[in-house]
Formats: sequence, C-alpha cells, structure tokens
Amino acid sequence: MSQFSKKYYFFLILFLGMLSAFGPFVTDMYLPTLPSMAEVFNTTPSLVQMGLATSMLGLAIGQIFFGPLSDKYGRKSVLISAMILFSVSTIAAIFSPTIEFFNFCRFLQGLGGSGGIVLSRSVATDCYSGRELAKTLAIIGAVNGIAPVTAPVIGGLVSEAVGWKGIFWILFGIGAVILAMCLIFRESHTRDRRYTGSVASLLSRFPDIFRLRYYVIYTLLYAFTCGVLFSYISSASFIVQNHFGFSELQFALVFGVNALGIGIGSGLSLKFRRMKNAALFGASGIVVSTLLQFLSYLFMPSFLPYEIFTFSMLVSIGFILTSATTMAMDEGRSMVGTASAIFGASGFLFGGIVSPLVGLGNIMSTTLILLGICSTCGLIFATIAFRRHQ
Repeated sequence: MSQFSKKYYFFLILFLGMLSAFGPFVTDMYLPTLPSMAEVFNTTPSLVQMGLATSMLGLAIGQIFFGPLSDKYGRKSVLISAMILFSVSTIAAIFSPTIEFFNFCRFLQGLGGSGGIVLSRSVATDCYSGRELAKTLAIIGAVNGIAPVTAPVIGGLVSEAVGWKGIFWILFGIGAVILAMCLIFRESHTRDRRYTGSVASLLSRFPDIFRLRYYVIYTLLYAFTCGVLFSYISSASFIVQNHFGFSELQFALVFGVNALGIGIGSGLSLKFRRMKNAALFGASGIVVSTLLQFLSYLFMPSFLPYEIFTFSMLVSIGFILTSATTMAMDEGRSMVGTASAIFGASGFLFGGIVSPLVGLGNIMSTTLILLGICSTCGLIFATIAFRRHQ
C-alpha cells in the first residue's frame, strides 16, 4: 500500500474525502433555508439566491488561486490558510447586517472552501500513482459527486431545528475539524519538489497546462459531465415535485437514493483495467440514458421511467468522475496544483452555466436538451481519449 501504512492510508482517505465534499456542502447545504432568509433580510428571493452564485464563483476562482500556490508553498500551509479564510468569513456571514454583506461573505466562503477541493486531488496525486491513484480518486470522486446531491437533503433535515444560522455554525464546526486535522498529516509536497520561481512566473504557467493536449481532453470530458450533473441537480426538484406531483419529503428521498448511483459508478469504474475504457463506457451510458429519458418523456411520461433512466445516468456519471480525474491528474503531474485547479474550476464553470438555463421555457424539455448537448460532447471527448495509443 504505497509507502504508507494501512492505518495512515485510511485516515488520509477520510481526510481527502472531507476536503472534497466540503466545497459542495458550503454552497448547497443551506439551500432549503433560502425562502426564510428572504424574510429575515427583508429582501427579494433573487438577492438571496445570489449567495449561491457568489459562493460558486468563489469555489471556481479559489481553485485557480490556491492550486498553483500549493505548488510553490506546499499543500499544508495553503490548506491551513484557506480554512482560516473560510472560518472567518463564516462567522462574518452569520452576523451579516445586510444581504449584500452576506453575499460578499459567501464569496469568501467559496474561496476558502475551494482549497479543500483542489488540494484533495493534489495530495492524492502527490502520494499515489497508477491503480493506487485510481482507487484513491474513485473514493474522492464518489464523495465529490454525491456531496452536491446530498447536501441540500441534509440541510433540509436539520434546517427546521437549527435554522440557517445553525447550518452555518455546523459548517464552521466542520471547517474547524478539517483545520485541526491539517496538523496531523505531514506535508505531501516536499521542498525538493516545489516550484522555485516567483509567484508571477508561477501564474504564468497556466498556458503551459493547456499545451498538454490530452489533459485538456480529459478536463473537457469532466466539464461536460459536470454540465450533465448540474443540469440534473438544478431541475430535479421542479421536475419531481411540480411535474410528477411529489411532496418535498418524497423528493428528498428520491434525491438521496439517486446520489448512491454516483458512488456505485465510481466504484465499478475500478473494474476496468484502463481508465479510458471506463470513461468511454460511462460517456456512452450517459448518452443512452439521456436518449431513453427523451423517448420516455414523449411516449411514456410517468415517474418510474424517469427515475430508472436518471439513476442509470448518475451511475454513468460516477464512471467519468473517477476516470477523467485519474487521467487528467496523471497527465498534469508535472504541475499538479495548477492541473488540479483548472480541472476543478472547469466543473464549477460548466455547472454555473447550465444551472440557470434549465429554467428557460418548459423545464423538462430544456433539461433534456441540455443533457443531450452535454452528454454528446462528453462522448466525443471520451472517444478521443479511448483512441489514444490504439
């Protein structure tokens, strides 16, 4: 088991899983409290929803910032700085006097939370390679895929008891635990492997990562898959509750069950000898599931077909989250922090693009169109990856 003991490996995986899930929990856990927050701040729903947009913006920008810095200063110090930023901004958000100040704090929260996402991949790549890296990233990928789906469910279950401020205190507590855990684990990016140039020259390395052709292909595969995932996340509550007439509790149960599909797919991806095979299988599965979803909408518009094809789509997404991450991080190993930053930011960028689009026109039709576009593009890049060295 690499150079680490099994006990250390277990706690490292637990730690990396917490880091990977932290960002999505920061953005999504408080979603059920948005209506009540509009009343608390005496403002419009759109201004309250802006807090979600600013936090996602922070998650995307923060990864681009913290990833390269960790190549120069090490993972541990950068992660500690990110978690301190998160902790301070969370306290400020809890005591926000206005919605505008709250939304600014949400941006800072996203910046801090992004450190966990980008460094979870960087640390894993520092410590492992080959099949061990694939296994580690399978766990991280499953957690990272499940977290955005389960966070609103967990938030909904606890919001009635603790309210929105209580949820933020819980997030602060999780951040404090991660900060404490940073002191336990040793630095994975040793001084002899760090970038020795200036910060300015460090940031100038971004164009270099785009010269790695297959890194770009794997990143685009991941980004379009995130487009599929966020199209589902953004539309699911409206489709299940408004289109099929389910209650909020029933929707929460369906949403939670579907989250398991991503974990199943991530685990099954390790059955493939080569990650590019898993990527092609997953991308093909998403396209087939989307096509069947469209046909059922036209000829059999009931919940059961919708749920079956949605679950199969999420299982297929799990294959991509593991395979694309493993291949991209292996390809960008020469500049791990920068590679992880661009890779992670691309997912949130595509998620931010598709999320508001599902609400245009008939939400079921629009969602199917977005799923079709994103899944087809993903299959194209998965095919290119599969044909490498053929």
